[in-house]
Amino acid sequence: MTMSPTPAAPPVVIEAESVSKRFTVRRDTSLKERVVTLGRAGRRHRQDYWALSDVSLDIYAGTTIGLIGHNGSGKSTLLKVIGGIILPTTGEVRHRGRVAALLELGAGFHPDLTGRENVYLNAAVLGLSRAETDERFDDILEFSGVADFIDTQVKFYSSGMYVRLAFAVAVHTDPDILLVDEVLAVGDEQFQKKCLDKIKEFQEEGRTIIIVSHALDQIESLCDRVILLNRGQVVLDGAADAAIDRFRELLASGEGTRGRQAEQASHSLEVQRIETRNAQGDVATRFAVGETVDLRLHIEALRPVDKWAVGFSINTIHSQMALASNTDVLGVTLSPISESAVVRLVLSSVGLGPGEYFVNANAVGLSVPSSHSLTRGATFVVEGGNETMGPVAAAIELAELPPVSGR
Repeated sequence: MTMSPTPAAPPVVIEAESVSKRFTVRRDTSLKERVVTLGRAGRRHRQDYWALSDVSLDIYAGTTIGLIGHNGSGKSTLLKVIGGIILPTTGEVRHRGRVAALLELGAGFHPDLTGRENVYLNAAVLGLSRAETDERFDDILEFSGVADFIDTQVKFYSSGMYVRLAFAVAVHTDPDILLVDEVLAVGDEQFQKKCLDKIKEFQEEGRTIIIVSHALDQIESLCDRVILLNRGQVVLDGAADAAIDRFRELLASGEGTRGRQAEQASHSLEVQRIETRNAQGDVATRFAVGETVDLRLHIEALRPVDKWAVGFSINTIHSQMALASNTDVLGVTLSPISESAVVRLVLSSVGLGPGEYFVNANAVGLSVPSSHSLTRGATFVVEGGNETMGPVAAAIELAELPPVSGR
């Protein structure tokens, strides 16, 4: 009896061996504090945070892998280590083939360059020659749907336009390995369908895909293998349904929040959420140019704090700071806090130009030294016409002056 040969296993295209990644978190928050704490005393104001701990895995060619876990579990850090964006503290990652990464909105794009210039720049970073980019440029443009704005600086793009162009470049570089981090959640329904169709096309062509997403139904439908992370460690590596069930068990039991509880032990205050309201005090996310924006910072005290301060910044979607302040600059002393408080900041006659903005906030314990930040805690849109470009709106009067005599 002749036995048929056993099919050869697909080759390993990504190999992670005992990968750990440490970040150092500073607990001082101002230049003055950093100068004061230089030297040996400064060590007390630093804390090591291990985003990944001894992660080992092999990923085979032609597979679609999902990375899931609660916020802070290490998913995005692992994806960045695999893509070579950041280096592991210990361990090693090896991969074969061209890698294209969509790790966050706007990664790899320069806001002051036009869409066309960014296509060529990003394609070159991903390994294409200019001739290859010329050949694929029309396809990139058609896929992205931003042809009318391709010669506009991308800092004037909406978030949807930005990610459409970035995704179009990545998928047209013929990657062997595609890394995707949550960007499928951006854009309208039609574009999301186009992205999913492209991913399925890649799957049929035998390319390797790694996806980070909180959309568990999307993970279940796309991935043939799912890796569940918790506190930087692999909890389960297996079939999608088993990993998702285990993840839901973690969430139900509260185990997935232990990392957050450990983090809380290192600070005394926490920014819970940020609200944006209009001049009437109603919750709002859309404002006209010059309209009052009422910011509400919801702060929780993890232990009583006598002296504390808050700060905020409003940034464009490309992380350009448009406006910022804090209670120290404003000359405001906050009352002692023992449970929770809401800090209200009314921004009148806001001169932001039309576009999308997000709000960051920071709470600093002064009598109990600590700091906690909430990044992109709120998002709002400014609507209306504008006679200027950039994040600042202004009314401009143009007058022609008579020529200067004697010249």
